[in-house]
Amino acid sequence: KGVVGKNKKLIRNLNRKNVNRLIKEKVIIGGMLPKVKACLDALDSDVAKTHIIDGRMSHAVLLEMFTDEGIGTEIVK
Repeated sequence: KGVVGKNKKLIRNLNRKNVNRLIKEKVIIGGMLPKVKACLDALDSDVAKTHIIDGRMSHAVLLEMFTDEGIGTEIVK
């Protein structure tokens, strides 16, 4: 789905500071770590924002891009 908080709810928006805090607090762990680190690398390469979504969901990219709330986690600078 995206990055999930301690309360097991999807976190819709994050920035680099929040991501680093969640990694330090061991909220972001396991298979989510390489995904989040890839997002941070993209932000370092002048990408404005990144998204982590569940690609198994039908029309996931369209739902993330063209709905007000999205379906995953957006990570921005």
